[in-house]
Amino acid sequence: MTFTGYGAVFGNTDSYGDVIVQGAFKKTIKESKSTKQWPAMLLQHGGWGLGADDMTPIGIWTELVEDDTGLYVAGKLADTPRGREIHTLMKMDPRPAINGLSIGYLPIRWKNRANPDEPRRTLEEVKLLEISPVTFPANPKARIKDVKTIEQFSNLADAERFLRDACGLSRREAVAFVSRIKGLGQSESDGGLTELRSALQRRGKIISSLR
Repeated sequence: MTFTGYGAVFGNTDSYGDVIVQGAFKKTIKESKSTKQWPAMLLQHGGWGLGADDMTPIGIWTELVEDDTGLYVAGKLADTPRGREIHTLMKMDPRPAINGLSIGYLPIRWKNRANPDEPRRTLEEVKLLEISPVTFPANPKARIKDVKTIEQFSNLADAERFLRDACGLSRREAVAFVSRIKGLGQSESDGGLTELRSALQRRGKIISSLR
């Protein structure tokens, strides 16, 4: 139950009149990874904190990267009723019922509007507190791009990325796991992917049985 997308997009004025510029997330990403205090994954910004259930996370973020487009994120939904519900809504056909992303943050450094045609604020540095799947993102370009399942593997490279993003393996561990499948003499075309999917599904069943 993993997914990727953009929590924020650079250079696009949001519904509050703010625009975020490239570089705004670099410090907060570095701090998150060094302290292991990552932004929370809430639903709809935690309903603005109206109740304890609203502030309970629905999953965790496994990757935060600032690229040329914006704040790229990868997340893993929790195997809970709310997590499974959101995953179902993200995967609905012919279109997802929820595919927006939005950030909760503290503005650290910004410039106020100098002319009427400029954004209300130009945010140069922010501190991330949470990132939420939302129905109505303040920045309409901040969207979930891909929702992944085991069945979507098309090659062993995809499987390796899945092991890192969804299962929390290091790159070395993921490579070793995939290498074991290759060591069985199975290629991608003759059952290697099937074997890997089966192994991961067995792993999930074992974990569920211990709860």
